[in-house]
Amino acid sequence: MKKNSLVALVLMLVVSILAACGGKNNDNEGAASPSASAPSASASASAGESPASEVGGKIKVLTHRTDLVNDGTMDRYVAKFKEKYPNAEIEFEALTNYAADIKVRLTTGEAGDVNMLDASLGNNELSKYYEPLPDSMFDNVYFPDMKAFEGKRYGIATGVNTQGIVYNKQAFKNAGIDKAPTTLDELYADAQKLKDAGIIPLYMNYGAQWPIGNWAEGSVKYVAGDMKLFDKYVTDDAPFQVDGPWGKLMNIARTFVQKGWVEKDLATNNWEMSKGEVASGKAAMYFLGNWVIPQVIGAGAKSEDIGFFPLPYDNSGKYNAPLGGDYFIGVNKDSKNKELAMAWVNFFVKESGYDTDSGFMPIDKTKTPESPQLAEFKSYNPTLLEEQATDPKFNDIANKAEIDLYVGKTTQSLIVAKDLKAEYDKLNKKWAAARKALGY
Repeated sequence: MKKNSLVALVLMLVVSILAACGGKNNDNEGAASPSASAPSASASASAGESPASEVGGKIKVLTHRTDLVNDGTMDRYVAKFKEKYPNAEIEFEALTNYAADIKVRLTTGEAGDVNMLDASLGNNELSKYYEPLPDSMFDNVYFPDMKAFEGKRYGIATGVNTQGIVYNKQAFKNAGIDKAPTTLDELYADAQKLKDAGIIPLYMNYGAQWPIGNWAEGSVKYVAGDMKLFDKYVTDDAPFQVDGPWGKLMNIARTFVQKGWVEKDLATNNWEMSKGEVASGKAAMYFLGNWVIPQVIGAGAKSEDIGFFPLPYDNSGKYNAPLGGDYFIGVNKDSKNKELAMAWVNFFVKESGYDTDSGFMPIDKTKTPESPQLAEFKSYNPTLLEEQATDPKFNDIANKAEIDLYVGKTTQSLIVAKDLKAEYDKLNKKWAAARKALGY
C-alpha cells in the first residue's frame, strides 16, 4: 500500500512539472523573442498578469525625474507595486542631466536594470543595450514600433505628449494680455508687453541645455508638416537651412534672446528654480510639452492659472502640433533580474499613475486624458501629427558628424551665433562628410 502511494505521488509530481513547463511555454507566445537569459516568467509578469511567487529581488531604475524621487512620488509607486510583488525592491537613481549622462552610463555598464532610453540611439543600436520587450506589453498603445528593430521592440513610451506654450494666465493679465496669441506677430507683441510689465516673457532654460531641443530637432518635423522628414535627410547633404523648418524655429528662439524676452542668466542651469518663476508669475511662458504642467502646479501655481496653447510659429493662424511619446523606458540587456525589471516597466507605464501625475495623455489609446490644459490646447484646433520611427541612418550620420542632437549643446551655439547661415553651413559640411564616410 505504501509502495503504491509512493508511485502515485511520483506520477503526480511528474504531471505537475510537465504542466508547469507547458504553462511557461505558453507565456512566451507572442513575445518579441526574449533572449535565453530572460526567464519566460518575465512575459507573464510584464503583461500584468498575476505575479509568480518567485518574482522578487532588487533592481535599480535610472530616471530623469529628480523631482519625483525627491518628493516621494516614486516611493508611492513602489508601495503600490509591492502590493503585487511583495518581495520586490526598487532603487532609484535620478540624473540631473539625464540626456547626456545616460550616454556615458550605457557605455560604462552603469545603466541600472531599467532606464529611460537614450533618445540619440538609432533603433539599430538598441539591441546592444536593451532587452526585447514582450509583444503583450504593446496592446492598444501609442507608438508601439517607435523603438523597434527587426521585429523586436526595445522600449515603450512612458506617456504621450504634445508641445506648445505653457503659460501663467495671471502673468498675462498683469501685462494687459487678455487672450493667448494665435500668430507669431501676436506672440512677439505679447512678449514685449510682458517685458514692459517687469515679467520674464519666456523662460528658455538655455543653461540647462536639454529644454531647448524644442527649438531644433524636437519640433522641425511637425513644423515642416512631415513626420518622416529626418528619413529624407539621410540622402541630403545640406539639411540645415535658414529658410527651412530648422531656421524658422531657430530664428524665433534667437529673436527671444536678442530682444531680452528670456531669462537674463543664460549660462546657469536654473531648471528647478524656473518652475517657481513660472508658477508665481515672475516668468510667463515655457516652450515645452504638457508634461511640465503638473511640475509648475507642484511649484505653487493654481491649476486654473496655468494654460496651454500651440506655438504660433508663423502668421498663418493654422498650426501643426506633435503627438509623441515622452521618454521611452526599457530593460537593460545586462540586468541580472530581467523578470522583475519587465514587471516594473509594465506596471510603471500602465498602472502606477505616472502618466496622470506627469500631465501626459495615457499611452493606452482607450483611456481619456484628465488635464484641463490639454482641453484648452485642443480648442485651438491644431493638426496633431503622430510621431513615427526614424531611419536609424539619421542618428548614425549625426553621431558620426558629432552633431549632438537631443542634448542641446549644438542648439545653444546656434541660438547665440552671430551668423546663423554660417553656422548651418558648418553643420552641413560635417553632415555631408559623415554621410560620405558611412556610405549613405
